[in-house]
Amino acid sequence: MRLVDLRIEDVAFGGKGVAREQGKAVFVPYSIEGEIVSAEIMREKKQFAEADLIEVKQLSPDRVEPECPYFGRCGGCAYQHINYEHQLAIKWRQVRDALQRIGKLKDAPIRPIIPSPKQYAYRNRITVHAQDGVTGFFRRDSHRLIDIERCSISSDEVNRALAELRAQPYVSDGHYTLRAGSEVRVFAQTNDEVANALRDLVVDLVPSNQGVLIDAYCGAGFFAKALLDKFERVIGIDWDKFAIDAARENATAKETYIAGDVETELGRAAQQTRKGDLQFAPAVIPTSRDSLKSVTLIVDPPATGLSENVRKAVIDLAPEILIYVSCNPPTLARDLRELQEKFTIDSVTPLDMFPQTAEIEVAVQLSQRSTPES
Repeated sequence: MRLVDLRIEDVAFGGKGVAREQGKAVFVPYSIEGEIVSAEIMREKKQFAEADLIEVKQLSPDRVEPECPYFGRCGGCAYQHINYEHQLAIKWRQVRDALQRIGKLKDAPIRPIIPSPKQYAYRNRITVHAQDGVTGFFRRDSHRLIDIERCSISSDEVNRALAELRAQPYVSDGHYTLRAGSEVRVFAQTNDEVANALRDLVVDLVPSNQGVLIDAYCGAGFFAKALLDKFERVIGIDWDKFAIDAARENATAKETYIAGDVETELGRAAQQTRKGDLQFAPAVIPTSRDSLKSVTLIVDPPATGLSENVRKAVIDLAPEILIYVSCNPPTLARDLRELQEKFTIDSVTPLDMFPQTAEIEVAVQLSQRSTPES
């Protein structure tokens, strides 16, 4: 371990500042581009090193005082030391850089980032951990817990639930999901206002009078149900049976929700559309050939992105419109690089679903290429 003075050149996806020392990238948390810092090299690899911030010798004008007393020790937030407007600029740039570096997309049509109306107190749920009398979150880069009395980015209702848990005479070791409301729900976004903005954006991206919507990773039908008026048929697919049960509860005659593997079901659909029907695990879903000419596909995968087989199924299915919602710009960029074979990227919209953290949500609108790429 050794001390070095560094000039921070950029902030990488994940939240750490990037400097150079003897040609090697050095990652320094809680730093901002333009700052000069003193850092201690903690881990050194062949092509990069990781350091701890010791002192900021030249401050960025975008540096602010964090609101949370646990910031810097708790591993949840990465950007509380940066003013919000600059957080948005960093995240927009990280999306652009991922698309250029990983996706090889030089001129992707990236729209302005959609901000969160609330920069703090926005989370409608958190998962805390209890072990040996400590209740809280994991420390940064560690599996050790830090005792947390209040989470600054969580809503008052969630913090009341945390206080109630901590007030119990004995908290058993384990994991506890605390929600704004006691109702047990299937997966939903944790920032209600930005989730609604995302849903409205997806609705706006899809024209009216469309044939078939296939909503992969549909959950309880968050996007599918908002788009009902624009389609003749709506099919949702998700592995989560509880989510599918919730989607089916108030489904109309035009909706079909399938509890199954997205990879399997999309592969089957890609084969069957050529025959004039949509074939899924439960049954053949009769669909007119005119409807099949205007298929829209929404994919909202986990952070790992689309598997190789799902990417192949999407290319084979060749929907007229493809909407890709991602929570991980690097895997999104990887997938888009391959999907360019069949699709043109019409728009890329970042959304700040998680202020103060390094996470970024992105919605991409693609359309089927009318002619093969020359």
